[in-house]
Amino acid sequence: MRLLVGLGNPGGQYARNRHNVGFMAVDAIAAAHGFAPWRSRFQGQAAEGRLGPDRALLLKPGTFMNLSGDSVRAAMGFYKLEPADVIVFHDELDLAPGKVRVKTGGGTAGHNGLRSLGAHLGPEFVRVRIGIGHPGDKRLVSPYVLGDFDRSEEEWLDPLIAALAEAAPMIAAGDAAGFMNLVARRTAPPPSTPTPSAPRAEEPAAPPEDTRSALQRLADRFR
Repeated sequence: MRLLVGLGNPGGQYARNRHNVGFMAVDAIAAAHGFAPWRSRFQGQAAEGRLGPDRALLLKPGTFMNLSGDSVRAAMGFYKLEPADVIVFHDELDLAPGKVRVKTGGGTAGHNGLRSLGAHLGPEFVRVRIGIGHPGDKRLVSPYVLGDFDRSEEEWLDPLIAALAEAAPMIAAGDAAGFMNLVARRTAPPPSTPTPSAPRAEEPAAPPEDTRSALQRLADRFR
């Protein structure tokens, strides 16, 4: 069994925050793959279902970001799971908006949710890092991640969330490369269509070669 965790903060006021993109991902996975309805479990919201042939549990901790590990640890204990069975979807400041990378282990880069998970699980869980970009100044990070996605960002956000849901069986099966490749294909911009060039104006035909002799040309001028 795999435990897929979306990181975010509970409550409608946070629903469209950049910090809640993990919640958005697991919500989309539940809808795309026919999971059972969400219900209150493990200090959060959980939904059971299948990704491909494998059973999976989706979890949205209800403990707020900096206590996410409490909820995840409770679910792991119930199902007797190891850190390697846990896949965490979270926002990533150090990736460009819309980029996705998968890694196992590593630091927390100041992410409170990852810090809490690391304290409970250790570092060896799978992270699906969802790029949201950086505001450019560390003093702006808090209002940026706790701010809603702009309407202009929905152009890449909505296709990305749909792609994450479609590719979820691959990451659940341990195929990180296949997962990232599918997400990249589904979110790549369409190839640009060359603008047809305007038809070129026909060049005037060259005048016919004058084959008259010099004497004939002179005579013709006075006719």
